[in-house]
Amino acid sequence: MKRLISAALLTVLVAPTPSRAQQRETFDYWGPQREMIRRGQQAIFMCNGLFTSNRTLEQIYAQELAFLPAPIGTPQGGDYRVDQERKAVAVGSPWGGAPVMRAAFREGIGCVILAPDQGLEDIDDLPILATPPLPGDPATIPWPDGDLVKDEPPPSNVDADALQAASDWAFDRPTPEQVTLSLIVLQNGKIIHERYAPGVDLTTRTRTWSTAKSIAGTLIGILADQGKMHLDEPLGFEWQPRARSPETDPRNAITLRHVLNMSSGLYPIDNQGLEYATGSGMSYWAGASSVQGALHKALVREPGTVWDYENYETLLAVYKMKQAIGDPQAYLAFPRKALLDRIGMRNTLLSTDRFGDFILSSQVYTNARDLARFGLLYQQGGVWNGERILSKEWIDFERAPAPATAKIGNAYGGQWWLVPDDRKNEVPPDAYSTAGNRGQFVIVVPSKNLVIVRRGLDWGRQGFDRWGLTREVLKAIR
Repeated sequence: MKRLISAALLTVLVAPTPSRAQQRETFDYWGPQREMIRRGQQAIFMCNGLFTSNRTLEQIYAQELAFLPAPIGTPQGGDYRVDQERKAVAVGSPWGGAPVMRAAFREGIGCVILAPDQGLEDIDDLPILATPPLPGDPATIPWPDGDLVKDEPPPSNVDADALQAASDWAFDRPTPEQVTLSLIVLQNGKIIHERYAPGVDLTTRTRTWSTAKSIAGTLIGILADQGKMHLDEPLGFEWQPRARSPETDPRNAITLRHVLNMSSGLYPIDNQGLEYATGSGMSYWAGASSVQGALHKALVREPGTVWDYENYETLLAVYKMKQAIGDPQAYLAFPRKALLDRIGMRNTLLSTDRFGDFILSSQVYTNARDLARFGLLYQQGGVWNGERILSKEWIDFERAPAPATAKIGNAYGGQWWLVPDDRKNEVPPDAYSTAGNRGQFVIVVPSKNLVIVRRGLDWGRQGFDRWGLTREVLKAIR
């Protein structure tokens, strides 16, 4: 009898219960880091809103910060500090359970996030670009090099009522989570429609989010046209952590083409529910290096075989651009010298991390007209005022579907989005587009000599349909 009881007890002790066999992780182990990043996001949004976009605290809380789940404070005050003299913002308090996060405006760059252990006394160590502005008053320079636009009726091939209906389609959304700030439509280089939401005008800069990736692709293309970068050569980085035999590191097979096509094969992190906990978010919002995080990724798939949208893919390409340029100050000046100043993009700021590396996967501030100029450069096949800025061959690469996207509708090229296969019956299949979080789109339709720019501050479910907007605008073009 005694032996039977012991056996029964043993069975109870070792037999796994259903709950133990089906354990799930429900605790957010990244919670403290998410809280730090949330404060960093708010610091960047408030800093750029105030000092880059010249918006009020009321506007910032109503729109920029609507993206955050629980903004800290109100326009009237809270656990934040605005330093008007230093053009800086600090969010949080030392006793708030997460570090105080600070961001400061830097001339020619926009706002830069500091590390948690840095204070406002460290601002002078942050990057700066003190390049004089382009000469002349843009208000007196005709479009597209300037902002002087003649008040004239639309071209004869444009149905004004249908164009207004398309504009209303963009602004009068069925959900309050889609907030259109501006809309510009160009045909044959002329502005045929321009509209802004209350509190916004042609000077208002807002964040491009991932539309910046297409700007990065353009800058890289300019260097490739000069023979300083090559699509199919290995990136040649000193990958981290260093392998015992670096020459046998499988990451050596990754090329510039792979990262521009979002198919490097590196371990994906930004789209695994960790975008606002670690990964590139650490450089966006917490003061970490945008380069080191990109280099510390393992290869998990054969390069070129799987498409995975990752901020770090763009950041690796931008780091290669820095290496191709060589001199750090020349690198900071390159975007203006090579692109922005040449096409009149006077209002565009490309921000960096605190180490002076461009965060060209997201951190660009600009207005709608500058993005219209950017789209017009592509609509004109890379030519501006008779001068070739970008080769046709590079644009062809950007518009060619990445091979790894065949199973998802051929919807992505080289840092540009393409019309997916299931939408090609609605809009011309040669259309292509930038795309940024919160609804930032530059749409180019070469066959119609058309450019559409939509800026938004969408939040929540978002989901603004850029191809639907293209369809509606095309109804006005005869």
